[in-house]
Amino acid sequence: MSWIKKSGDYLKMVLALIFTFWLLTAYECYAVNWVDNSFTHLISTFITKCINDFWAAIVIGILVFPFYRGLELISQKAAAWVVHILFTLIVLGEYALVKYSLTTLVNLGADILGYSFNDMFSTVAVSESISILYFLPFVICPLVYFSLFLLLKHKLKSWPNPSILIIVFCCLLVGKLVIENVADSASENKLVYFFSDIVKYKLDSQSISDSQNLNRLDYPLLRDSKSITDVLTPYLKPGEKKPNIVVIVVEGLGSEYVAGNNYSGFMPYLDSLIDKSLYWENFVSTTGRSFGILPSLFGSLPYGEKGFLELVDVPSHLTLMSVLKLNNYKTNYISGGPSQFDRKVNFLEFNQVDNIIDENLYDDSFTKTESNDGGFTWGYPDSEIFRMALSQMDDYSKPRLDVIMTLSNHEPFQYPDKDNYIKEVEKSIENSQKPENVRAQLRHHTDILGCLKFTDNSLRVFMNTYQATKDFDNTIFVITGDHRLIPMAQKDKLCRFHVPFLIYSPNLNSAQKFKGLASHWDVTPSLLKYLSVNYSFNPIDKVAWMGAGLDVSKTFRNRNAIPLMRYKGSLNDMIYKDYFYSDGDLFQIKDNFETYKVSNSEVKKQIEDTLFAFKSMNAYVTQNKKIFPDSLNIYITPKKKFTEQQLNQIAVYSEGKTYDDLLLVARDLSHNKEFDKAILLCDYILNEYPNYTDAIVLKGRSYAWQGEYALAEPCFNEAQKRSPFYDDSYMAILDMYWWSGQENKSESIYKKAVMNKVGNPDVAFKMAKAYGRINRPEDAVKVIDSLLYLYPNNSEYKTLKKSIK
Repeated sequence: MSWIKKSGDYLKMVLALIFTFWLLTAYECYAVNWVDNSFTHLISTFITKCINDFWAAIVIGILVFPFYRGLELISQKAAAWVVHILFTLIVLGEYALVKYSLTTLVNLGADILGYSFNDMFSTVAVSESISILYFLPFVICPLVYFSLFLLLKHKLKSWPNPSILIIVFCCLLVGKLVIENVADSASENKLVYFFSDIVKYKLDSQSISDSQNLNRLDYPLLRDSKSITDVLTPYLKPGEKKPNIVVIVVEGLGSEYVAGNNYSGFMPYLDSLIDKSLYWENFVSTTGRSFGILPSLFGSLPYGEKGFLELVDVPSHLTLMSVLKLNNYKTNYISGGPSQFDRKVNFLEFNQVDNIIDENLYDDSFTKTESNDGGFTWGYPDSEIFRMALSQMDDYSKPRLDVIMTLSNHEPFQYPDKDNYIKEVEKSIENSQKPENVRAQLRHHTDILGCLKFTDNSLRVFMNTYQATKDFDNTIFVITGDHRLIPMAQKDKLCRFHVPFLIYSPNLNSAQKFKGLASHWDVTPSLLKYLSVNYSFNPIDKVAWMGAGLDVSKTFRNRNAIPLMRYKGSLNDMIYKDYFYSDGDLFQIKDNFETYKVSNSEVKKQIEDTLFAFKSMNAYVTQNKKIFPDSLNIYITPKKKFTEQQLNQIAVYSEGKTYDDLLLVARDLSHNKEFDKAILLCDYILNEYPNYTDAIVLKGRSYAWQGEYALAEPCFNEAQKRSPFYDDSYMAILDMYWWSGQENKSESIYKKAVMNKVGNPDVAFKMAKAYGRINRPEDAVKVIDSLLYLYPNNSEYKTLKKSIK
C-alpha cells in the first residue's frame, strides 16, 4: 500500500474525476429517460454507463500518471495544478459531449470531421437558447470536480482494505466484460467514444486507401439502362403529355409518425393521402441527416468520404434533374433556408437547376420563422415555403420538376400559431387510445408533435390549392422524409433511417401498399424508367445508379445490400437481406420492420466483407471520378476548372484563410488594380459558395474598374438574381452605368430595386444623379425630394437638388 500513500493526492484526483463522470451520467440518464423509459431501464442504463465511466477515468489516470510523476520531481504543487487543469478540461469536454448527445440523441464522434465550423455553429445555435445561463454549467462542472477532490482529500484519511478495493475492481472488470449493453455505443463514455470513433474512422480510411488498385480504370457502377425494370406503369396510367413531377421532402419525417405507427395521429392529411397512394411501408433514407437526401433521392449516387455533397472535384453523374432538363422540363428547387448549408446549392448548380429558391429570394410579403434567443433562425416556415412553391408554378409552357424541401420540423421547432397547435396535440393525446407509456412520451414532446400538425396542415393547403390548377390531373407527387427526426427517443438504431415514401397522382389505377424494402437510391431509377417507357424521351443507354429500382413486393423482402451513412463520414451500418448491421452489432429485421439482436458470426462476416467492398468501391469511384464517363454525359456542363498555375497562385493567398478572409484579400487586390488576381480569387470562392453575392459583385466591379463593362454586367445581374433584396448589387451596376456613360440604362435597375423594396438611400441618390446627367431634371427632383422627406438635413441631397435646378 506504500505506492497508494505516495500517490494519495493523485488517486483522489482520479477518484474525483470518476465521481464527476458519474454525476454527469446521472444528469444524462435523468434528462433522457425520465419520461421515455421505465425506472428499471433508467437504473440499468445508469449502471452500464457508470461502468464505462469508471474505466474511462482509470485509463485517463494511467495515461496521465507518468506525466504527473515527472512534474512532481520538479514541483509537487505545479504537478497537482497541471493535473487539476487537465482533469477540469476533461470534465468540461465530457459535459459538452453529454449536452450534444441530449440534443441529438447520438454521440459525437468522427462526424465532427465532416462539418465546417459555420455548419456546426448553425446547428448548435438553432438547437439551443444561448444566454448567460447556458454557460453556467461550464462553471459548475469544474466546481463540482474541485469540491469532490477537496472532500476526498479532507475526509478520506485512509484507504479501504486492499481486499475491498480488489473486489470492487474485479466486479467492475467483470461488468465491463460480461454485461452485454456495456459494449453499446450509447453506453460508452462520451470522451472515449469521441476519440475512439475518430481513430477508427482514420484507420478505416487508411485501410480503404491501401486496398485501392492504382491501375484500375473501369466504371464499376456503369450498366445498361435495360437492367432497370419498369415497376410503376402497372399502377400509374400514362397521360398524353409528359407529367409534372412534384417531389416534397419533409424535414425529419420518420415512419413512426404516420400510417398508424407508434407516434402517428398528428398528420391526418398525410395519413389520408397515404391511403390514396402507392406507399412503401419498409422504406429507408440512405443517411441519418439531411446531407444525403439530394444525391441519393435524385441521383442514386454513392457517398464519397463524407457525403457526396462534400466532394469538391465533383465526378460526372446523372440525376433526375439533369435528365429531365434535357428532356424539356423546367426544373425548380424551393426551400426556405440557406441553400449553401451542406453545399446543396453546389449540387443544384452542377445539375443546372433552372430556378433555385432559398431564403434570399423571399420578399417582405413572406414572414420568416421567429428567431431564437441567439437571433438565429433556419429560415421560413413550411406554410411560406409551400406558398412560395405555388408562386413558381405558373409556367404551363413545358412540364416541370418541382423539388420542395420543408424546414420547420427541426430544432428549435418554431412555427406560426404554435400555442394553438400544441393545444390540439394535447387534446389528441388525452383522447388517444394509445398505451399510457406512449402517451407519456407524447406529452413530453408536444412542441414537436405540434410542428408535425403544422407541417401537415401546410401540406394540405398546398395540395388543395394545387388541385385547382389545370396541371393537377397531369402531375405525379412524390413525398418522403429526409431522415427520422432526432430529438424524440428512437426504439432502435434502424428507425433513424425508416421514413415514409409515397407516390400519389390522380392517374393512379388504385392505391397500393408494398412491403418490399427500398431506399432513396431506388426512386430516380424507377421514375426515369417509367417516363422513358411511356413518353418521348432522349434515350438513356447507360446509367450508374446505386439503386436497382423500387420493389413492389406485397411481402417483406430485401433484394439489395444497402450501406447507410448515419452521419458524415460514418459508414458503419448496412441492411443486408433481412439483417441490420450497426457498429459491429447484428440485428434481425422483422416483418413489421422492428429489430432484435442476434448472434450469427457467419452472416456478420458476410456483411462486414460486403460493407468493406462497398467502402473500397465508394472511395474508388468518387476519388477517381469513375461514376459516369464524361464522354457519355450530355446532361451537364462541367464546373470551372483551374490550371495548376492558377491553383498555385490561389494557394499563395488562401493558405490558412477562410473564404470570408479570402474575399477581403481579393478586395484589396482589386483596389490595388491587380484585377486578374482578384477575379481569380472570386472564381475560387464561387466554385465553393455559388451564392456568395459579395464575391459576385466584387468580380463584376473588378471587370468594371478596368473598363470590361460587357463582362461586368452579367455578374451584377447574377448577383441581383441570387439576392434580389441586397443593395450592393444595385449600387454596383448603377456605378458602372455612371462611369461608362450608360445612365439611360439606370432607370430599369432603379425600378427593380424599388420593386424589391431595397431601402438603401444610396441607390436612389445614384439614380437621381443619373436622371440629372441624361437631362431629366423633373424625375431627378422627384427622387431627391423623396430622399429629403426621409433625411431633411442631408446636405449632399440638398446640393444635388440645387445643382439640378
